[in-house]
Amino acid sequence: MKDFFHILIAGAIGALAAYFNVLLIPLAVLLAVMLIDYITGMAGASYSGKLSFRVGIMGILKKAGYFALVAVGMVADYLISSALVEIGIDLKITYCFGMIITIWLIINELISILENLGELNVPLPSFLVNIIKTLKSKVEEQAEGKQIKVEKDKHNE
Repeated sequence: MKDFFHILIAGAIGALAAYFNVLLIPLAVLLAVMLIDYITGMAGASYSGKLSFRVGIMGILKKAGYFALVAVGMVADYLISSALVEIGIDLKITYCFGMIITIWLIINELISILENLGELNVPLPSFLVNIIKTLKSKVEEQAEGKQIKVEKDKHNE
């Protein structure tokens, strides 16, 4: 019976890996940084005397919303990719929006972790804070640049 559960778990993990393909590692990283952010956020709230059950539940709901946001990006990727294939264009790109959203959320979580650690009076190297904030702005610029380029290309047709 124990082997059956091991086989079942391995099969489920394999199915998820095949389904999420390129997004599996970023989603695992997102889950990890979300957990770290939640723990450091609760510690920071406890340290500052602002810890409450309601705030904790809202944090969990917000994190669940992150996965809903990634799902929306993945659905958009699927719809766009499927529509392009139907008209004869195969870009071989399947996870553009899902990946951008996931990376953006990871960076947001990293910023939040640094803020939480700051509340706990953990000394933070300024270069690390600056690098992560720069990463966020670069991801946003690149995503907006791609969107603007696509819109311009549509207008030129």
